[in-house]
Parts: sequence; C-alpha cells; structure tokens
Amino acid sequence: MTAGIVAAPSCLPPRPTRLPSSFNLPRGAWDTHAHVIGGGEHMPFVANRNYTPPAQRPEDYVAALDAAQVDFGIVVQISVHGHDNRLIADALRKYPQRLRGVVSIEGTEPDEELLALRNLGVCGIRINEHFSGGVGADRLAGLAARCKPLGWHVDLGLVAARLRELAPQLEALDVPIVIDHLGYCDVAGGIAHPDCQAVLDLLRNKNVWIKLSGAYRLTSKGAPYSEVGPFYRAFYEAAPERCIWGADWPNVALFESRMVPEFGEQLDALYEHLGHIDRLHAVLVRNPLRLYGHPGTPVAL
Repeated sequence: MTAGIVAAPSCLPPRPTRLPSSFNLPRGAWDTHAHVIGGGEHMPFVANRNYTPPAQRPEDYVAALDAAQVDFGIVVQISVHGHDNRLIADALRKYPQRLRGVVSIEGTEPDEELLALRNLGVCGIRINEHFSGGVGADRLAGLAARCKPLGWHVDLGLVAARLRELAPQLEALDVPIVIDHLGYCDVAGGIAHPDCQAVLDLLRNKNVWIKLSGAYRLTSKGAPYSEVGPFYRAFYEAAPERCIWGADWPNVALFESRMVPEFGEQLDALYEHLGHIDRLHAVLVRNPLRLYGHPGTPVAL
C-alpha cells in the first residue's frame, strides 16, 4: 500500500429480499433508488472512495426486484464508479422494459454521448456529496443546463443543511429536482429544525420531488425507523403527488450486520408511517410513473 493512503473498507452485501408482510404490494410498483456495481479491471472503482462494495450485477438487482414483486427500478450511478456509466448502460440494454437510469456526468460530454444515454433509458443525473467520487453541487447550474434539452431531472444526494444553503439556486432551476434519502435530515433536530423546514419549503415547488428512501441511514434504531416516521408524514403531506420510494439496494457503506436493511422491512416501515394503502399506491405506482415514464418508452421532453 502506498504510504499515506488508507484502503477503503469493505462493506457488507445486501440481505436476502423478502416481501412486505403488512400489505400486498400493488402491481406497477417502483423502486426508485438502487445501484449496480462492478469492480475488477473491467469496471474499476475510483481511488478516492469511502468504501469498497461487493459486485452487484444488473441480474442481481432484477432478481431482488422479482423477489420483492416490484415491477420497475431506477439504477442510480454509485460514487465508487465516478463518471463511468457503462454498468448503468449495460443494465438498461439488458432490461429495457424494467429499468431506467440516473447517471453521473462531468458536464463536458459531447451531446451525442448524452443523447445515446437518453435513448437507452437514462432520465436524469445525480449530484452526490454523500461520498467521494460523485460530482458536487458547485457545478449544479451547468449540469442542469445540460439536462434540460434531454428532458432529464437532477437527483440531489445532499444533506438538509446543504439543501437549505442552495435553496435559492434550486428554486431557480428549470428542470425537475429529486431530493433523495428524505433530504438526509437530522432526525434529532425534528421537523421544526430550520434545515428540515427548508426541505419542506422546497417541496412546495411543483418541480421538486423527494424520495422516501434511506431511512435506515438517518437512525441507528433499525426498522421500522420510528424516529423517521414524522419525516415520512411531513414530506408526504407537503407533496403527496411528488413523493416516491427507494430501497437504496444493495445498501452500501454499512459495516455492521445489524444495520443492513432489506426490501420487505423498508416497505413495511413505509406502510406503517404513511398509514393508508392509497398513499402507498401514490408513492409506489402513480408518482414514479409520472416522473420517469414507463420503461421501454422514450424519455419525455
């Protein structure tokens, strides 16, 4: 090992997938946040990563969708692959009727390269400040400008304090914005905290969506993530037609087995906190279909 360089720790693999036990999953359900992962010489990881995940092929993800009886999925570029979107493209070629994609770009790519990704089913880009390897929000305006003619949205992997700081800039963007992982709010601060209030204010804009995903990252208490319940409900009440759900499969950057979640328990937690099957249908079926369109059809302009 080179002096001064610390190896990125290996994280745990995903748990086996089960069905939710508290409700029957509606047909046409979406998981809007998952990753496919390579590794090795053909799909290397970036050097400046925070963790080293096990490989998870597109086939592995679709098998998890099948086990959970979820029909459609969004594969989101993972930080350990930087701007190398080849595995996303491979997933979309293999499963055009099941998957759409969200990539990471530098902003200097030729129009033809981005158009080719769009034609495969890519529908957005990700800004990711959670882990090293992603692109930061300092390039937000330029990247959003590349998205607009393609009909793409911008997915934001940012903590709530950062969303609060960027709120004026975000409100001025003329593309859909998708906040992931419940805005990464500090649950100890509660709904009344100014950072959470800033996320709620953003959600009152008609082009801002939020993923009710990553609850397990906001609390150490495990499913059903009771501390996070008020945030599920507050965000749904602020934008019931723009809330969507994601499993964050394969749940990377976790190093203790007790912390690794899985599809079924996360869906059970969603049902517990939203409290009504009609709300589940909106979050799992109607809303994501409006945002992403049906896989296998052109991305809407």
